[in-house]
Amino acid sequence: MSRVLTVNPGSSSLKVSVVDSGETIGEWAVQDWDGLPDPAAVEEVGPVDAVALRFVHGGDRPGPVVLDAKQEESLRTLVPMAPIHQPRSLLLGRALRTWWPDTPLVACFDTSFHTRLPPAASTYPIPMEWTRKYGVRRYGFHGLSCANALRTTAETLGRRPEGVAMICCHLGSGVSVTAIDGGRSVDTSMGFTPLDGVPMATRPGALDPGLLLYLAREIPLQTLDNALNHHSGLAGLSGTTGDLREVLAVREQGCPEADLAVRVYLHRLRREIAAARTSLPRLDALVLTGGVAEHQPGLLDELAAGLEFLGVEPTVTPAREDLEMARQTEETLN
Repeated sequence: MSRVLTVNPGSSSLKVSVVDSGETIGEWAVQDWDGLPDPAAVEEVGPVDAVALRFVHGGDRPGPVVLDAKQEESLRTLVPMAPIHQPRSLLLGRALRTWWPDTPLVACFDTSFHTRLPPAASTYPIPMEWTRKYGVRRYGFHGLSCANALRTTAETLGRRPEGVAMICCHLGSGVSVTAIDGGRSVDTSMGFTPLDGVPMATRPGALDPGLLLYLAREIPLQTLDNALNHHSGLAGLSGTTGDLREVLAVREQGCPEADLAVRVYLHRLRREIAAARTSLPRLDALVLTGGVAEHQPGLLDELAAGLEFLGVEPTVTPAREDLEMARQTEETLN
């Protein structure tokens, strides 16, 4: 097997690529995507040996699985934990199985990279009967991005992945900070859902549980759910869509709300990075990846200005989740 179609539905875009023998030979992206791709456009890809589909939430699955009807139904139970992403992946999965019924379809999970989190990092301090009954734990996300960043960083440093202690910051519409040591995630900012951690384009990041209890008494639960997923974070603070390009442009025009949004974003991001450092024996690399990292150098300069104490310069690595998905798919099917 060598030719893999990777399908990566994100919170604000759809990315499709063809990876042949470890190299990307074609890629397409749809911004502001909120539905299925055109089947005719997908067919233009030509013959492939397998299809890899990204799922944000895989529960406790330690690695990829061949996506069949049984797996699909199991993954549907995780929709409440990833309401933005999971329905899109399920919709695509069903469509891809219809369009290419004879081509293996492999589901690759963002959560798998974090399944070996130490108990001290993955366990919530709530009654243990709740943890057992509801499967509550810190799952973590952006694992495919982290895995690729680890592999790339290890190659750059001339080490095996197991020999690298690093912090990976995925900066896109979603944001996460992950401490990596011994080839695995040892702490991460996102939690039971992708709402946790650093403020994001439309999600708030970490909030005081008491605040949520207070708001739940004042606001209908469905309204609160919708606001936390779609109208918080940079969008809520700045009155924009939450796209950092727009936030920075409005900030440049003198908007105080946009300026505050960026300052909150940077403050919380630095705080999560500093916290991640405490989970590592040393720090070999601070890696920034994702669309914001790749396209907003001015913002990265502002971020770095508060991180000198770490003793390493931040480096930018392109987010190549497609390469990681293709690699995992080949390993699964071989």
